[in-house]
Amino acid sequence: MRETSEDLKELQALLGASLSRSASHLRSIINTERTLNAEQLTQVLTGICTLALSTVTAKGEPRISGVDGRFLHGKWYFGTARGAAKARHLAARPAVSAAHLRGEDLGVFTHGKVEVLNPQDGEPAAGWPDLLAYLKDFYGDNFFDWDNDVLYYRLHPQWMTGYAPGIAKLTAASLS
Repeated sequence: MRETSEDLKELQALLGASLSRSASHLRSIINTERTLNAEQLTQVLTGICTLALSTVTAKGEPRISGVDGRFLHGKWYFGTARGAAKARHLAARPAVSAAHLRGEDLGVFTHGKVEVLNPQDGEPAAGWPDLLAYLKDFYGDNFFDWDNDVLYYRLHPQWMTGYAPGIAKLTAASLS
């Protein structure tokens, strides 16, 4: 786990606020008995977590695609090719929704805004060198031309919830 106590505190506040301002129908499904707390969420969201990422076209049409996500410090991180349609959507409209699902065992739903971590024509965002080291360790130094081939994003969640009908089973499985 890479999260600090401050990361966990901020994430827990977000999770609580998100659930409290959700509609009654959602709260009837994702209630306190089926909601992961910040520590549990960071425990189960390790390694690559495939995200269904939703962006919006210039015409306001939704588009969904899959990305390799990593959950670090209470935020999602993901990348895409610099020339991808998704990159154009995100440059113009940084608001996104993301979902990570594992069958019926886990659902993590996030709404927020993204920031580019490694723009080609500007200063990298805070935390980019650490994330780049993490990614190179995972993928290998030469997997991409990290400066020219890919854009990486940090999703700043404005709303997030984690649903698990069997929390004890899910967290126990993540420890093995």
